[in-house]
Amino acid sequence: MKKLSAHEHKQPFKGPFTITRVQPGRIFGEETDDLAFGPLSVIDHAVMKKGLTIKMHEHVNDEIFSYVWQGTMYHRDSAGIEKAVSNGQLMMMNAGKSFWHEEKVGLDQVEMLQIFVRPRETNLEPMIQFHEKTSIAFDWYLMVGPENSDAPLKVRQNVFIFDAHPKKGDSLDIPFYEGLQQYLYVMDGEITVEGLKIGKFEAITNIGNPLPTVTATENSTVLLFFVDMNAAMSMAGTISGLRR
Repeated sequence: MKKLSAHEHKQPFKGPFTITRVQPGRIFGEETDDLAFGPLSVIDHAVMKKGLTIKMHEHVNDEIFSYVWQGTMYHRDSAGIEKAVSNGQLMMMNAGKSFWHEEKVGLDQVEMLQIFVRPRETNLEPMIQFHEKTSIAFDWYLMVGPENSDAPLKVRQNVFIFDAHPKKGDSLDIPFYEGLQQYLYVMDGEITVEGLKIGKFEAITNIGNPLPTVTATENSTVLLFFVDMNAAMSMAGTISGLRR
């Protein structure tokens, strides 16, 4: 079993817009030129202060899943869409050959994840998707999956993303997809896995074996990824193409 600790992350931005950049491949603890976890490239755990505007900017060849945990983020994009996104409302930007967007924060601080996945190929058509969750429960909710899956949001890659909200004392069995590697990230709270504590900003995987049952020691929000480690992928992404 491998754990990625909170102290291993970088913070490329600090201040009104603070990013803790989780490079999921660091979990292997190896010297490597590429710190992605297969096509799962970057998890930006962001805190944006009230009143902040991140001006219109371009992404190319990034598949970007926005997961708002706290507050409301106001989205505007080059497709002419303007939408408020808060907890339980999910957004996927499939940037493809070019996609521009802007983010604003109103009166409440926003804490969210922006998850960058490398697409299966370069310069696909850009698109944007939204989904409002039907439940916010302790057990697993499928949010994102490949184009041929039943997931409400599609990523152009062989990756699945679930979330769960266990309360203190709840135990969660971890589902399993044959041929895909599990990666569990703690957005908030704390869980234990066979006595190993995994807190906020931390992650765990189990090489060669499925993850065992986890137990929440605090009320928690966790995200579970299933990743095809051998998938074909584009390295041309604005953020997802970064190696370190």
